[in-house]
Formats: sequence, C-alpha cells, structure tokens
Amino acid sequence: MAQIAGYLSLFAVAFVAATILPVQSEAVLAGMLVSGSFSVLLLLGVATVGNTLGAVVNWWMGGQVERYKTSRWFPVKPEALESAQERYRKWGRWSLFFSWVPFGGDALTVIAGVMKEPLLPFMLFVGVGKLVRYVVVAGLVMGWMG
Repeated sequence: MAQIAGYLSLFAVAFVAATILPVQSEAVLAGMLVSGSFSVLLLLGVATVGNTLGAVVNWWMGGQVERYKTSRWFPVKPEALESAQERYRKWGRWSLFFSWVPFGGDALTVIAGVMKEPLLPFMLFVGVGKLVRYVVVAGLVMGWMG
C-alpha cells in the first residue's frame, strides 16, 4: 500500500509541477530513486505521465486565451502574447520538446494551446521531452552517467 501511495504522490507532484506552480518533481523522483524501494521504470513512467497531463492543463488554459485576452484583468500584454505566438509560429511543435525547461517551458505549453496545437501531437512532443528529462535525472541519481 505504501508503494502505491508513493507512486500516486509522485504522479500528483509531477502533475502540479507542469502547471505554473513552483513545484520540483525532480527532487521527489530523486528521493524515490535513492530509496531503492520503487521500480525505476515505473517511476519514470508515472512522473512522465503526470507531468505531461499537467501540461495538458496549460494547453487547455491557452485555448481559453482568446475568450479573455481583452479583459482588463488579463495578466499578459497584447504585445507579449503576439511575440510568443510569433516565436511559436517560427519553431512550431518541435519547440514542445523543450517544455521541460524550468524557465519558459510552462509558458510554451500555454502558447501551444493559444495556437490551437492539436492535442495528440502536443502530448507526444511534450511527453517525449519530459521523459528525456526524467531519464537524465534518473541517470544522474543512479550513476548511469559520468
């Protein structure tokens, strides 16, 4: 039962970490890896799925921008939104491989929603990028690298 709770906790932390909230799923993953009590492959899968689904929340929020962008309370200036859209037009869905980057990665997933990126390609590109990040974290923690 404790293992299931551990995996569910990692899923929840990874999910929240993909949103705009400042949560570090890598630290939780590292601690669970060091404990030796969990399957490495299952940890990688749970963290990747949780983080990817959290990014889908950002994508969905981005899809709502058109509805609210002219509201006085909207937090992004029109010029900044247009600039982000231009960068996404330039790099497209390939940029989603970098959605794991600590600064700007979450915004990238929101802009993909603004730009109406289809959900399945979005999830594929984001998921692969996030999996690679977690594999690197696991590799560093477990001594597979270096």
